This record gives sequence, structure tokens and C-alpha cells, in this order.
Amino acid sequence: MIEAGEAGPREEATRPTSPLDHEETFERAWTDPANTRIELPPVDVNGVLARHYRTSEPLSFTRTMLWEMEVKKAFRPDLYIPSVVEEGTSRWWGRQAEAGGAESFVRCSRQRLWLEPSEHALVLEQVFLNPARQSATFIGAAELLDGDGNLLRAGEGQPLFHVEHSVDGGESRPLNLWRIVYLTDRPEARLVERFTLAREVGLREFVEIYIRRDLKIELTRRES
Repeated sequence: MIEAGEAGPREEATRPTSPLDHEETFERAWTDPANTRIELPPVDVNGVLARHYRTSEPLSFTRTMLWEMEVKKAFRPDLYIPSVVEEGTSRWWGRQAEAGGAESFVRCSRQRLWLEPSEHALVLEQVFLNPARQSATFIGAAELLDGDGNLLRAGEGQPLFHVEHSVDGGESRPLNLWRIVYLTDRPEARLVERFTLAREVGLREFVEIYIRRDLKIELTRRES
């Protein structure tokens, strides 16, 4: 059961508005010099597969596959990022069609705190899936109404944050892109270091899971 927590820092800046322009909200936060911004290097999925993995059958990962994975992950983060999202705590509601084939909805889950990985807290996110840009934007909120009209409050323990997952590159050479911006009073080196020190050698967790779960192809890590 998801329990309400206390609202995090700068909550007044992230209360939901109607209508919400998710992408503009993300870019406005990204360009605010007070916030803490992290952009990870693009991951060349097929290049990483060839260097670091053996597969149970030949696999040429496509941009179409990568976008399908992003959509699935947006609705079920507990399945695709289990190292972050506590099992059984993810749910979504309020799905709406938007212009140009896009769609939006709201989700919540209990997620591992970035600087206190042994602890989890409730995270509320307003989600926008843009198939034209092949980008998924997640706008963090301090409080939201659930599908039954009950007020949920985001947990405490870290600044609120927005995330953008997107797809780039050609159909046969897809690139996995990732940005996060924390709403802080000034840039926080500890948050930047958390991602600098934890950079992965290999595919990101959710891509590995998609290959195993959805494509039914086994992966084996090559020895260094």
C-alpha cells in the first residue's frame, strides 16, 4: 500500500497546473541555473551489445524497439527499473490523448532515494509520451490527486526532479538518451557525483530487461 509522505523542497514550483506543458516545463527547469542538471552520455545500444554481451540468437536492436521499451517502462517502471522502483508500488491513472498522437497520464511509485539508496519514498510524476520526438517526459510533483480523488503527497528525503528519456539515431543504430534535473536552490555536487560515479559499463537495466522479457532473447555478459 502506498502511503502519503511530506512534500519535498521547492514544492510550490511543481504543483500541477492545468493544462501542463510537460516538455516546456522540463526545459524551463533545465535552463534554470539554480537547479542541478545531469545528462548521461548517449548509449549506442547495438555497439554496447556487440562489445559487452553474447545473445542466445542474433539481435539487431532497432530504434522502434527502443521506443517501444520507453513506452512500456513509462507505464510499468516497477518491471523495467526494479533497482529503483519498489516492487508492487507502481500505478498510473488519468490517461489522455494529446495532439499529434501524444498521450499523458499520471503515475506514482515508491522509488529508491538517490543519495540514501537503502530508503524508498513516494514519487509522483506527470508523464508525457511524444511519439513524434520519441521522448518520454516525467514532471515530478509535490502533490497530486489519485484516480479516486484522494490527495497524495510526495515523500521527503530528496529534491523533486524531472526526467527525460528519449531515442535518437537511425533505425539500425538507436541511441538511448537520458537527462534529469533536480529542483534545488543551487547546484548540488553530491547529486552530480552520484551519477558520475555510478555510470554503467553495458546497457542500462531497462534495455536488458526489455531484451529478456519482451524479445525473449537471453543475454550473457562478456568477461572484461
